[in-house]
Amino acid sequence: MELSNKQITVIFKALCDENRVQIFRILQNGELCACHLLEELNLSQPTLSHHMKVLCDSGLVVGRKEGKWMHYSISQEGAKVAVDCLKEITAVTENGCPCCNHQ
Repeated sequence: MELSNKQITVIFKALCDENRVQIFRILQNGELCACHLLEELNLSQPTLSHHMKVLCDSGLVVGRKEGKWMHYSISQEGAKVAVDCLKEITAVTENGCPCCNHQ
């Protein structure tokens, strides 16, 4: 699977913020309601909503509405895409330098 540069940027943008990494780590224990995330984090509700939008837009986290609350969990498919993406962009090819054929 080959992602566009834009898609790769969206995935890594989601993980380049300390609060979003903390949210991701909290969600490793399973699905949580936004109210529980607010209890664990020192964030306002609008700030949490922003971070959750970034995480959901990246495909790393999924949300589902239950009543007035949102429940969030790690997307196993999104996590696999992120891992595959990192492997893809860090793979070394043996093409060498086109001007001098230096490997």
